[in-house]
Amino acid sequence: MRCPKCGGGDTRVIDSRMQDATNAIKRRRECRSCGYRFTTFERCEDPIEVMKSDGSSQAFDRNKLLVGLMRATSKRDIDLATLNGLIDDIERELRSRTLTAVTSHELGDMVLKRLEKIDKVAYIRFASVYRDFQNIEEFLSELDKLR
Repeated sequence: MRCPKCGGGDTRVIDSRMQDATNAIKRRRECRSCGYRFTTFERCEDPIEVMKSDGSSQAFDRNKLLVGLMRATSKRDIDLATLNGLIDDIERELRSRTLTAVTSHELGDMVLKRLEKIDKVAYIRFASVYRDFQNIEEFLSELDKLR
């Protein structure tokens, strides 16, 4: 593991803890060159395929989902831990299924279901991109559903 501060490749693990909620291992590391301490997460690589509407597929990417959520929650009072928790919850639900694939439509609906409970404005922002609103009527229809 390379040090994010100096780029040195000689780091040591100070502490490891299992994250039950995310099925990950959290490791505190220290760079032997500069002494900088940082945290890494180790997750099981068991790919979940996302089937796109155009027929293509790609591996589930939590970072891509996080970027979309960060855009939807921009300038809202929602911290990164909440967004990571939302993604962890979705990933946990996906991994509990016997199927290893999910459609992008199902994934978007899973996000919207959770966003609705967190922040209605973020929900509308995410829905406007995910559902590809083409006019104001579609936007108003979604707002009416929230009421």
